[in-house]
Amino acid sequence: MSNQYLDPKMKVFTLNSNQGLAKEIAKFIGVELGKCSVTRFSDGEIQINIEESIRGCDVFVIQSTSAPVNEHLMELLIMIDALRRASAKTINIVMPYYGYARQDRKARAREPITAKLVANLLETAGANRVITLDLHAPQIQGFFDILIDHLMGVPILAEYFRTKDLNDIVIVSPDHGGVTRARKMADRLKAPIAIIDKRRPRPNVAEVMNIVGNIEGKTAILIDDIIDTAGTITLAANALVENGASEVYACCTHPVLSGPAIDRINNSKIKELVVTNSIVLAEEKKIDKIVELSVAPLIGEAIIRVHEEQSVSTLFD
Repeated sequence: MSNQYLDPKMKVFTLNSNQGLAKEIAKFIGVELGKCSVTRFSDGEIQINIEESIRGCDVFVIQSTSAPVNEHLMELLIMIDALRRASAKTINIVMPYYGYARQDRKARAREPITAKLVANLLETAGANRVITLDLHAPQIQGFFDILIDHLMGVPILAEYFRTKDLNDIVIVSPDHGGVTRARKMADRLKAPIAIIDKRRPRPNVAEVMNIVGNIEGKTAILIDDIIDTAGTITLAANALVENGASEVYACCTHPVLSGPAIDRINNSKIKELVVTNSIVLAEEKKIDKIVELSVAPLIGEAIIRVHEEQSVSTLFD
């Protein structure tokens, strides 16, 4: 592919959540990032100014709704409104990390379904399409009445582990909900899977973990979509070693890594944690155990295919 994308009707903009990734994506596509400014009034209100004409253009806006999630979500909604009023032909939201995705159902009475509310907000603001990566719950795609392209991080993570040439591996899901993801990884690495069945006998009592599958003497690779406080993944890693795994790696697409996460990972049996750059990793979180992979080529290729009306799903064949 040439390093300059020649269609002037494609514009790529970024807001504040992940400018490093946006620059990588723009470089992959061969475009300059669009000119816009995001400023704040003294009371904290956000003001966005688009500094070039986008009339009749297919516009792609790169913005993860990661922490501070409400700031980044509000920036995005205001940007969509600005683009709509500036006569963009299509407004395509590139959201590597979809915040509020864990609030995807009513687990208790009187709970909101915030993942659906966010979808409604994006549509109402004027978005035509969403391109996102590893939604916490795939059914969130059904919350949208606009077009949605759901990209997968598993091929990127699997390729990394393939190059490490590890022996006798087993892919481990840290809970029942992640079995489908673990199966996709296992298929790519031609490895068996195991599942950690955890339960709390009563409130405030440590979780009891049963491991379903053979992990004795094997190299275990834990896979999850999001690692937040790292409680589940580090408990799982320690349980695997206690039950006979020779070593434990872990990987995820979205490194939220909040609160005690970094300390927990440092003090755990995890040999290496492999993540993507869907969320910016702050300098204090860049510890020796963490390896960061880029999703820029995947997202860049998806943007090109959407703009050129080609298949996106064949990216994963």
